[in-house]
Amino acid sequence: MKILVAVKRVIDYNVQVRVKEDNTGVVTDNVKMSTNPPDDNAVEEAVKIKESGKAKEIVAITVGEEKAQETVRKALAVGADRGIHVKVDGVIEPLAVSKILQKIVDKEKPDLVFMGKQAIDDDCNQTGQMLAALLNWPQATFASKIEVKDKTLEVTREVDEGLETIEVNVPAIITCDLRLNEPRYASLPNIMKAKKKPIEQINALDLGIDTKPRIDQIKVEEPPKRKAGIKVANVEELVQKLKNEAKVI
Repeated sequence: MKILVAVKRVIDYNVQVRVKEDNTGVVTDNVKMSTNPPDDNAVEEAVKIKESGKAKEIVAITVGEEKAQETVRKALAVGADRGIHVKVDGVIEPLAVSKILQKIVDKEKPDLVFMGKQAIDDDCNQTGQMLAALLNWPQATFASKIEVKDKTLEVTREVDEGLETIEVNVPAIITCDLRLNEPRYASLPNIMKAKKKPIEQINALDLGIDTKPRIDQIKVEEPPKRKAGIKVANVEELVQKLKNEAKVI
């Protein structure tokens, strides 16, 4: 079995995001970047499947600017065998990423495609679903448990009502939830070994994909400041305010 894992470079989740003074976007200069957290879960699950003897090769892929290659190196340090970097400058939307991944899937012929359930920067939660539609493959989204069988996967999904267990045929697209596993840290020896692992570089233009954004971003603003709360003397006053002022009861 061959597994393709998609990873994305985003602003580190510990960083306080700041809006640019001209409101054209968020500040990324001199800001710590890292792999999108659910993508770390996707890499970890692929490595665990390989360690169990049910997969022979893991290929990590990222789509983005030159520095995005860092996320592939991290995946290689954790246990991926080789990497692919599709170079695209500027903003790239989920549909374009999906079309690029479709081209890579056609070339690499993986049995499974893993990725995070959504990215913490745009929060779109679209790429996996779009890729499944383009490839006409089954999909299992928000996976919190994966059991590999002969030619199928049994996947437990996080849904609004709780948990849902489904079975999908291979090949399939899997988007991973944070509860799926606990990503491991890359050891120093593995980080050094990762520097020698191959990363294939591809220009998105060579794939014939139009990466021009379809959405015009007019303005980016910080959310309004939360108003200060008030204290009430007793339960009766609380109920009165909820009924007459907040109008929620």
